[in-house]
Order: sequence, then structure tokens, then C-alpha cells
Amino acid sequence: MADFLSLVNSFTATVSFSAFDKMVPLLASAEAAEVAEVAEEAAEADEALVVAGVLLSLITIYLASKIGGEICARINLPPVLGDLVGGVVIGVSVLKLLVFPEGGEDASSSVIMGFVQSTTDLEPSALVATFQSQSEVIAILAELGVIILLFEIGLESELKELIKYGPQAAVVAVVGVVAPFVAGTVGLITLFHVATIPAIFAGAALTATSIGITAKVLAEIGRLSAKEGQIIIGAAVLDDILGIIVLAVVASLVKTGEVEVANIAYLIVSAGAFLVGVILLGRFLSPYYVGLVKELKTRGPLLISALIIAFVLAYVGAAIQLEAILGAFAAGLVLGETDKQQELEEQVVPVSDVFVPIFFVVVGAKTNLGVLNPADPSNREGLIIATFLIVVAIIGKTIAGFTIFGQPEINRLAIGIGMIPRGEVGLVFAGVGAASGALSESLEAAIIMMVILTTFVAPPLLRVVFKEEEPLPQPESVGSSQE
Repeated sequence: MADFLSLVNSFTATVSFSAFDKMVPLLASAEAAEVAEVAEEAAEADEALVVAGVLLSLITIYLASKIGGEICARINLPPVLGDLVGGVVIGVSVLKLLVFPEGGEDASSSVIMGFVQSTTDLEPSALVATFQSQSEVIAILAELGVIILLFEIGLESELKELIKYGPQAAVVAVVGVVAPFVAGTVGLITLFHVATIPAIFAGAALTATSIGITAKVLAEIGRLSAKEGQIIIGAAVLDDILGIIVLAVVASLVKTGEVEVANIAYLIVSAGAFLVGVILLGRFLSPYYVGLVKELKTRGPLLISALIIAFVLAYVGAAIQLEAILGAFAAGLVLGETDKQQELEEQVVPVSDVFVPIFFVVVGAKTNLGVLNPADPSNREGLIIATFLIVVAIIGKTIAGFTIFGQPEINRLAIGIGMIPRGEVGLVFAGVGAASGALSESLEAAIIMMVILTTFVAPPLLRVVFKEEEPLPQPESVGSSQE
């Protein structure tokens, strides 16, 4: 009897455990399916609310841009500074309406995400994913903005002016690029012990010149057609081209993480070859492009075909380890040589008005000016670096004006001061540097302060150095086209 009971118990245990073993994977599978279904529902909810977050972010960006731009325009300052300052106000430095996870901020610190959560059924567990997705969309729109900006700058940069104003403008441009770049980079490395690649990036940010700001002031004071004005504009055009090449080279160095002479030489040669090759090829193909545009019957043939060319060259620039913005700039240079240049520029302006402010406001929003607060002893080095960059930025461009030869009566100081403002081009350097991770918070803030101050100081200084001279008659089209 005992043997029988033992056999029954053994059989029951075997059957029970066998059934249990079969049930476990079934239960686990059912639970996994339920979890997956819940996760899928949450992901769908996130996608819907990401759009809401992006819309609120764009509303905030455009309001900051318009308010800041209007204030600057009414006090005779470039509206682009309004975009930057407006971004600082709504960003991490002040209101925290627009913050980004890569800046060390979390979803709880975003006022916009807090508003979305309070007005919708967004679960706390989905808040982080929604915040990250919303930030990625805004960052992509900002990158698109800078690509369109460089395309527009390329359209406005006339290669014929470089030939017209000759070697004197070229000397001013080269000295105006080399002097601040070398002084800034070497000074940051030797005096402040900044790492090589960040120092090179900050030095590169000192090379740019904002042609739009200087041209507007020269037109207002009636000196745009003077020898000084012609040399400044010609030098600024070449300066922009050299600056974009420098930016492409430095950004590529950040990606490789190495500073080797052979690598730098390769990047410089490849950037120059790419730019020259695109221009030569573009001159050959531009008649076919114009003919194609005239044959197209659908809406927006000129604008859409131009954007296709810009995006293709931007992709090629990125694919060959340079920068997308170099390709967009090259596309602008090529299309600016066609007889459709003026019409295309008019059509690009509304697109630029939509996307470019996003880039500048985002640059300002990401800039934490708190790292330059003098009340905190740890920030004093950042303030000293900012002061150093400002001094180098002003002196480096001013001395370029004194390299003019063969013109004994020319106002050399005016030419140097005309090269000082960095404006939107300097902000491109700061934005690309921040996005690449090459710049620390304090160094990025120092560059932003340099851009702001040089842009503020140049217009009144230009008026001062020209105040003793009689204004020359200005063609209406010249003055208006530069604004």
C-alpha cells in the first residue's frame, strides 16, 4: 500500500510540475504581450503630445524672435541680436521655457513640458520620452535653419566683387582671418590652458565678419560706394568664404578628435577643392538649370529646384566629412551667378524668415550666461576668457585695415573697424561648436558675449571714424539691397 501511495504521489508531482513548466512560458508570453501593448499605447500618446510640445516651442521661439528683433530694430541694432537675446531670455539662463537635455536639463525643468503635462493626460512616465523627442525636433529645425542661412549668404556673396576690389580686399580678408585666429587659439592654449580642439574652435569663431551689418551702416552714412566701403565689402565677402572653410575644417577636427598637420592639410585642401569644383561645375551647368526652371509648369519651380540643389550639395559636404553648411554655401554662390539670382533671393527670404530665427533663438536658449556670473568665484576665469576674446576680436580685425597698400589717403582705421562685427556668422560658429560638444559652457558663453559686443560696438564706431568726411551719393538699389 505504501508503495502504491508513493507511486501516486510521484506521478502527481510529475504531472503538476510538467504542467507548471508549460504554463510559465505561456503566462510570461501573455504578460510580455500586455506590456508591449501598453508600451505601444504610450508611444502613440507620446507622438501626439510631441507635436503639442513642438508647437508650443515654436510659438515661444517666434514670439522671442519678433519681440527681440523689433526692440533691436527700433534702437538701430541688427535684428539678429534680438533673436539671440530673446533666446537667452526664454532659455536656460532666465525663464527656462526652452531647454534641452544635452544641456543637463531634465523634463521637470522645462516650463513648456510642465504646461503640456498639466493640460493633457501625459503620464509622468512618458514625460521624459516626450521631452527628448520634442527637443530633437526643435534641434533638427534649427539645423535646417542654419543650412538655409548659409545658402542665403552664398546667394548674397557676389564673386564678381572679389575681382573688382582686387588684391587689397584679399589682403584685408586674409589678415583679418589669420590674425584673430592665431592670437585667439594660441592665447587660449598658453594663457588659459584650454584644450587644443576647443581653443581652435574658439579661435575660428573670431574669424568671421558680418557683411550685412557693416553694409547697412555704410549705406546709412553714405560711404558704401567709397573706396573704404568697396574694400570692406569685398574683404567681407572673401572673409565669409574663408570663415566657412575654417568652420568646416574645425568641425571635422572635432569629429576625428585629432589635430594632425596631415589631417588639417587634407581638410583644407578638400574644402577648397570642393568649393572651387562646385563653382566651376555650377558655371557650366547653370544655363541648363535656368532653362529647366523656365520649362517647369508647377508652383515654385525656382525655389524648389534651388533648395534641391542646396540640400544635395549640403549632403555631399557632410558625406565627405566636411560640413553640410559648406555645401549649402557653395550652392548659394553658384546660383547667385545666374540671371535668376535676384528673383531667387526674393523667394528664399520667406523660407529663411521661417527657419533661420529658430537657429538663432536656440543658440541663445542653450547659452547659460550664468557661468559668467561674477558673483560666483568659479566663473571669474570664464569672464576673463570672454574679455580676452573680445579684445582679440577687435584688435585682430582692426589691424587688418592697416595692411592696405598703395592708398595713402584711405581711411585704414575705418576699414579695420568695418570688419569687426561678427553678427550671424559668429553665431553659426557658436551654434555648431555647441552642437558638436567641442565647447564648454563657459567657453560657449564667452563666444556669445564676444559676438554680442563686437556687433554692438561696430556701428557707432563706424559713424565716429567717418564723421569728418562728406557722404558720397549712394545708388538707391545698393543701399536697399544690403539691408
